[in-house]
Amino acid sequence: MFNSKKRTVASLLFAAALGCGIASPAFSQTPTADTSSAASMDSGSTKAETHAQRKADGKARRARKNAELRKLEKAGYNPSANDPDYPNDLQKAEKKANGQ
Repeated sequence: MFNSKKRTVASLLFAAALGCGIASPAFSQTPTADTSSAASMDSGSTKAETHAQRKADGKARRARKNAELRKLEKAGYNPSANDPDYPNDLQKAEKKANGQ
């Protein structure tokens, strides 16, 4: 019985602390905008415009990544090979692709 009184008192103290603003309830985090695309969006844009901008930014990033990968593959890099010299092969292909 004594244990249930402690729980009741603890619950009342927590409720009082919440009411006074001393303790805050735990809420899930809200998603934040990607900083790279947030700079290109103005604050007056609608949700649909923001979504379209993020989608366009994602497509542009994917295109840059794929172009870089194609460039490395032309320079001799094979990403699907199970190669124990992986980092060295990638670095050699990067040097060759950049003309060094």
